[in-house]
Amino acid sequence: MKGILIALFLTLGFGAVAQSEEKDDFCGIKNTAFIAGEVVTMKVFYNTLGMYVGAGEATFTTTMERFNGRTAYHCLGEGKNYPFFDNFFKVRDRYETYIDTATMLPMKFIRNVDEGGHKIYNNVTFNQGTGTAISNNGVFKTSRCIQDVISAIYYARNINFNKYKPGDKIPFDMFLDDEVYHLYLRYMGKETVKTQYGKFKAIRFKPLLVKGTIFEGGEKMNAWVSDDPNHLLLRVESPVSVGSIKVDMYGYKNLRYPLTSLISVRGL
Repeated sequence: MKGILIALFLTLGFGAVAQSEEKDDFCGIKNTAFIAGEVVTMKVFYNTLGMYVGAGEATFTTTMERFNGRTAYHCLGEGKNYPFFDNFFKVRDRYETYIDTATMLPMKFIRNVDEGGHKIYNNVTFNQGTGTAISNNGVFKTSRCIQDVISAIYYARNINFNKYKPGDKIPFDMFLDDEVYHLYLRYMGKETVKTQYGKFKAIRFKPLLVKGTIFEGGEKMNAWVSDDPNHLLLRVESPVSVGSIKVDMYGYKNLRYPLTSLISVRGL
């Protein structure tokens, strides 16, 4: 399970640098995709011998709060493996961000994870005006319109994919582990996808991953979001160092719009 749940939070991936003027087109993007009160549950499956086995779950919740005198979306992502896997590798991950509702840029990001007894805690405060991030480890220079792991997921849901043609890259920057990463996702077009929940009209994109202990690197991960105004994350698939993973949306509450992309529920 090591790294599998964080893969869900890093769905947008690490990518190669793109031209800054292209990225700047997305500064000041407006939220039209989600509302406070939304809850989404994802289930993680692991495949190593030709059969997918349920390994854990992740839940994303969104509330409206005040942060430093500003109205903010408090977005929380929590992941854990099922109790059976605690005997091998216990995972308890918690990521949260406070996003300025006026700019859709993060003001604070907290990473609090425990993976097999290896614990990481980092509390980051962003100053978008001065282009700095203050973490537990010091002050770091950031680029314009910087995102964090969780804010990037909600940010991506507001991208107008109709502006792109298959193969186009959509760039932005992310701050993680006290570093700035220049990222992009590659828009692959629209298609139908069957998940554990049901059949959907979907939008597919591919993040370019950096090679690490879990992922091989390159554009081998696929992600699908609903082809409706919610742009709800439906499925993530990727090979890993041993086997592969699949992450499916398993439940939702309080979406902003009807889930009109849903063609049929599984089993019906």
